[in-house]
Amino acid sequence: MSSNPPKAGPLKVGLAGLGTVGAGVIKLLDANAALIARRAGRPILVTAVCARDRTRERGVDLARFQWVDDATTLAGRDDVDVVVELVGGADGPALTLARATLAANKPFVTANKAMIAHHGLLLAELAEASGTPLKFEAAVAGGIPVIKGLREGAAANELSLVTGILNGTCNYILTRMEKEGLEFADVLADAQRLGYAEADPSFDIDGIDAAHKLSILAAIAFGSRPDFHAVETCGIRDIRLADIRQAAALGFKVRLVGLAQVLDGRLVQRVHPSLVPLSHPLAAVEGPLNAVVAEGNFVGRLLFTGRGAGEGPTASAVAADLIDIARGENGPAFAMPADALHSLPPAGAEARHGRAYIRLTVEDRPGVLADITAALRDAGVSIESLIQPASSTDGIALVVMLTHETGEEAIRNALSAMAALPAAIGTPLFMPILPQDG
Repeated sequence: MSSNPPKAGPLKVGLAGLGTVGAGVIKLLDANAALIARRAGRPILVTAVCARDRTRERGVDLARFQWVDDATTLAGRDDVDVVVELVGGADGPALTLARATLAANKPFVTANKAMIAHHGLLLAELAEASGTPLKFEAAVAGGIPVIKGLREGAAANELSLVTGILNGTCNYILTRMEKEGLEFADVLADAQRLGYAEADPSFDIDGIDAAHKLSILAAIAFGSRPDFHAVETCGIRDIRLADIRQAAALGFKVRLVGLAQVLDGRLVQRVHPSLVPLSHPLAAVEGPLNAVVAEGNFVGRLLFTGRGAGEGPTASAVAADLIDIARGENGPAFAMPADALHSLPPAGAEARHGRAYIRLTVEDRPGVLADITAALRDAGVSIESLIQPASSTDGIALVVMLTHETGEEAIRNALSAMAALPAAIGTPLFMPILPQDG
């Protein structure tokens, strides 16, 4: 990380987006102004803002700021030293603003995980060409300083594995299913009513939000080019209360886990519902909290946990980036120069090994278990345990299996064979099991 002497006088901020987080940034900079000035070595002041609706009440005094209708003009204003983007979206106005700001040789701060996941390499190259900071601490895990922790605190370590609970909405839903004995659809509806889930929750519950964040963490952890499209993504729509209960009986919790790892020169990136042993740090993460576990060859295991979203935590991360900029700190966005990032090929199922949880819904009739075990045998999958909970009155049964450690390609072949059985109803559910040690 390089450090340039900060300019004299306050750091003047242009703020695009005045939603919950944008208003939170203003509140934080107001409330902690004196402390921030001492830590930054200079005051940090918002001078200009942009939002779609000037009349909306946001709980802060906005009359003191210069308003602009086109966010891109913030990049060229003399009263703006750094631009903060809180508009959102991978492309469109957010990306246009990012490129304009960096082209104007001004630092750029964003909480936009989708834009960084899709265009982070391009923006890092632009930032390096102009010699100006690109900061996105708030894009992953809200107020948890995980990007700074991996990029700076663990910079001397070779990281072997990064796992995390990266979406608070999913973790909130799974925790309530676990604690209150509710089905997925009921908890989702309540989460939407309480504001924990969007009216269209697909971005969260289908794992896309977590995949954006994982691709950013993987790039920083392994010195690889961000590759969101290589993240294998599966959400939590198909998780039933029966799965939660069966996992608990076996000594596990169900969590949506992001996992990144380099295996034989290829990069594993996966977001998938997983069984987490009770002894694993991620098992203790409940409700809307986020957590990231990283394994370094000298530092050992690092655990980052806290509130991963919301006004206060995300505003805190944005302000932390602004303090770095005010101090003149300007390191590479992804922990090393963009031209030093490797392009790692993705690792397919054939490269992955581990234990798995399989749940199959079948017609409850003689011979079905024999057909299931034959499908597993033919695929080369060894079963550690097979459980058939009590049959329902409508002739439908659940069959739950834990496998011994085996290749995931074999498990996927077994799943295809079981799905094709005449007695099978719907698609089998597969969840990898995290090992006790990570």
